[in-house]
Amino acid sequence: MKVFSVLDDLSSRLDKLKFAAPVTHVYNPLVYAIKPHRQYWQRYGKGPKEAVFLGMNPGPWGMAQTGVPFGEVGLVRDWMGIEAPVGHPPHEHPKRPVDGFNCTRSEVSGKRLWGWAAERFGSPGNFFDRFFVINYCPLMFMEESGKNRTPDKLPLAERAPLIEACDEALREVVRELSPRILIGVGKFAAKQAALALGSTGPRIESILHPSPASPMANRGWAPLAEKQLIEMGINI
Repeated sequence: MKVFSVLDDLSSRLDKLKFAAPVTHVYNPLVYAIKPHRQYWQRYGKGPKEAVFLGMNPGPWGMAQTGVPFGEVGLVRDWMGIEAPVGHPPHEHPKRPVDGFNCTRSEVSGKRLWGWAAERFGSPGNFFDRFFVINYCPLMFMEESGKNRTPDKLPLAERAPLIEACDEALREVVRELSPRILIGVGKFAAKQAALALGSTGPRIESILHPSPASPMANRGWAPLAEKQLIEMGINI
């Protein structure tokens, strides 16, 4: 797939970047979890798509373990049918070990998003025939405590080359998938998509992020997200 060269180039560019404290650990699943990531694309990434959901960056118990965006282990393995060997990042945080498909922790955001897809659409084919899910940035940043540090919290000197590389990759991936709508999962992703794609790209919308840090999402993410999707013209 053409997209593999795009992802390989992105991964290579990002591996050259340096990040200073408070960031102490950086994981790149496009390196150590590339096998399940490629399975995901090969099985479900054929365009065109009606809409593409765009997340921000990996979570510690989701894509960091499975290589799949929002990739909660159980749903990736048992619903999507994806499982492959996963290695380890070169500098692994003791509080955020990578156990791949042996990980017993659950990624709440991923369980909500993919759990909704499974419940609403039934088979993976019914969902992926119309939709696909990607992340804007494939890197996960952690502080000494194990706390996630999101890309928007990086200093400008570190953020600028990261954004440049991720923007270029996003433009290529969007050309490959040709979605009618790009849906940011959260405001950050939608904002970055608008900056990267400008007026020449697909229509850009956003839905509530399923993070447990969101009080609204904790009150019932799926009905709220569905309401937003229906309002933007997605037939659920």
